[in-house]
Amino acid sequence: MSQVSFLNRQGLYLRPDPARVIVRPFKPATEPRDLNPTDKMRANHIVDRVLGLSPEAVADQLADVLDNFQGRHRNLLERFEARADEMEDAFATHGLFSKTQRQLIGAYFLSEYSFEASALFNPSIVPHPDQSTAPKGGARFIVSLRAIGEGHVSSLTFRTGTIAADGSLAVDPTARLASVPRISHRASGPDGDRVELMFAPEEDLSERVIFPVTDSQSNGIEDARFVRFSDGGRETYYATYTAYSGRAIRSELIETSDFMSFRMTPLRGAAANNKGMALFPRKIGGSYAMIARQDNENLYLVYSDDLYTWEGGRLLLKPQFPWEFVQIGNCGAPIELDEGWLLLTHGVGPVRKYSIGAALLDKRDPSRVLARSVEPLLRPEPSEREGYVPNVVYTCGAMRHNDRVILPYAVSDTFSSFATMRISALIEAMCR
Repeated sequence: MSQVSFLNRQGLYLRPDPARVIVRPFKPATEPRDLNPTDKMRANHIVDRVLGLSPEAVADQLADVLDNFQGRHRNLLERFEARADEMEDAFATHGLFSKTQRQLIGAYFLSEYSFEASALFNPSIVPHPDQSTAPKGGARFIVSLRAIGEGHVSSLTFRTGTIAADGSLAVDPTARLASVPRISHRASGPDGDRVELMFAPEEDLSERVIFPVTDSQSNGIEDARFVRFSDGGRETYYATYTAYSGRAIRSELIETSDFMSFRMTPLRGAAANNKGMALFPRKIGGSYAMIARQDNENLYLVYSDDLYTWEGGRLLLKPQFPWEFVQIGNCGAPIELDEGWLLLTHGVGPVRKYSIGAALLDKRDPSRVLARSVEPLLRPEPSEREGYVPNVVYTCGAMRHNDRVILPYAVSDTFSSFATMRISALIEAMCR
């Protein structure tokens, strides 16, 4: 990567690990969509075959399954039973299953899924809500990442780490296991489902994987842009993300206070019908504010009174320099500095080459652009340009710590790394 002189690459890499797996519903249970008649017929064929086994054979088969999979997942027998319960509406009328029959039947309707086998990229970073173990002069942080597995399905996963007083970074070891949450509440509305998710307290944060759970997300939860939002002394973590159904995209919002329970809500309005929205970390003039790109080319400033409805918008930035002539977009939530709002951007140039730049917005009136980077802060170099999507560096959000900006970024839509920048040098390098 070529870089400006004040950008310090950390030599830390988060790479996809195909050994990390979750269990997910298995076809013919084509979730999250409803089962069609053929699915139900095939499901009942499976049940009939299990019920045709002797009790000894059922026990032997279940023991064999556990020998193969017990150490790879938490509470596997409970998950088998829960899956059988989920499938009950598809089953024909039947007698009471024994406990082992129900567990074995549930196992037939699950599969392992290597959720980050292909890529682990497009990170964002926020301060950890628990700073009790932070090093002196340093801080704990959480990184969110987009993971891609079989079928190009995207999910959301996490890592934790620390920044030391001298600006050096460390990422905590990743948990061996991985788990999906239970759905604690689902409410349907005219804009789609709103869902609430809950992870178990004993699951490490790096175990937690948010996999698509609604029709609008069925092909992916993409590019979450997390921000710690402050409102009257109350802090909430929000992230806009792109929900992809396989047919259409739209922006949705995830919110949490502890990274254990999450609420996912569709966004409304013309500005939410595209991707790449990023929320300011506090209200501006009494309203919520976002950076958005509803026309696939330029950046807009959009306001909302209720956080969930986003209409209109004021044109903020257009492509200006050769490295961004195709289009520009935001690279996460604006970062509040003494000098103004630091907005990281991405630009697309010749041969669809993605680079990362920056703009400085007025703190009171962010529609005023105070400064802008003429050249990218970070761009792909030939030695590190290969990957799932060549010639791309990208981030979904950085954070400030003291006099530095911590920048996690993805390389060629494949893996992620980190850099830090001195704020004073970054501001000095931007043109007015």
